[in-house]
Amino acid sequence: MPERPALLQLGRVSERMAERLAAGFDVVQLPPDHEAFLAERGSEFAAIATMRGVSDDVMAGLPNLKVIASFGVGYDNIDAAAAASSGILVAHTPDVLNDEVADTAIMLWLAVSKELLPAERWARSGAWETKGNYPLARTIRDRKVGILGLGRIGQTIAKMTEMFGAEVHYHSRSRKGAPYLHFDNLADMARKVDVLFVITPGGEGTRHLVNAEVMDALGPEGILINVARGSVVDEAALVEALKDGRLGAAGLDVFEDEPRIPEALKAMENVVLLPHIGSATVETRQAMGDLVCDNLDAWLADGKVVTPVPECLHLNEQ
Repeated sequence: MPERPALLQLGRVSERMAERLAAGFDVVQLPPDHEAFLAERGSEFAAIATMRGVSDDVMAGLPNLKVIASFGVGYDNIDAAAAASSGILVAHTPDVLNDEVADTAIMLWLAVSKELLPAERWARSGAWETKGNYPLARTIRDRKVGILGLGRIGQTIAKMTEMFGAEVHYHSRSRKGAPYLHFDNLADMARKVDVLFVITPGGEGTRHLVNAEVMDALGPEGILINVARGSVVDEAALVEALKDGRLGAAGLDVFEDEPRIPEALKAMENVVLLPHIGSATVETRQAMGDLVCDNLDAWLADGKVVTPVPECLHLNEQ
């Protein structure tokens, strides 16, 4: 390995990250015309630091690539299985954002249930003075909560909901060692709960997992909270379910075609919309950036990373 291997940077990084990356690597930003660039220089790069995933054509244009350090816990925009089969280590940034994303999920639940935004508009518009008290909202106390995806963040959400007296249910690919009721069928779980939190990974395996059947099972009093990936929820079916009153309300931090949000959702009083800010605090983004750099520093030191994705665990143990 060269003393200072070449690193390809995808997306903008913070000054703190830039300094750390430059200390160990010769850093080059991927240019817009990357096809010509990769044809000429692709063989130079052993490492990638990415803020936005890695497309298949970029990965194919780097024949000597050894490691990808991704900024984020989700990595559905990287073909990790293909990378692993080529001996390329892929690292992500789990754990450091668990609390922040869980906080956002709980915030959405509170905002939807307590009708925070319509009530705020009622106060701000003067309607309180002219029309009287705002109509009654709904409590979040002692609710039945369903969690789709009981991973690190899902477990954090579960613990937080328990502070409000929630009875927690979950649906995941496998049973977890957790004291909650597991459901093999997502629609069956939706039928039993008052609110459904979506926090499962994105990708083709979970595309439109939350479909019309699940929304109908959740019902006209049910609340859907999505802090995972927009692709997990059938957005067209969601719009129709909300329009028809077959689903009660929704709190959404993610969408199928970001940053575009359907106009129908923007017009609904029973929907709270956020611009994908689940982990977007100064402190958490700094911690994520630090972990990207930690993964690359570890690879420089001994060819391993701190937080490999599951598909690459075997490579990290060699």
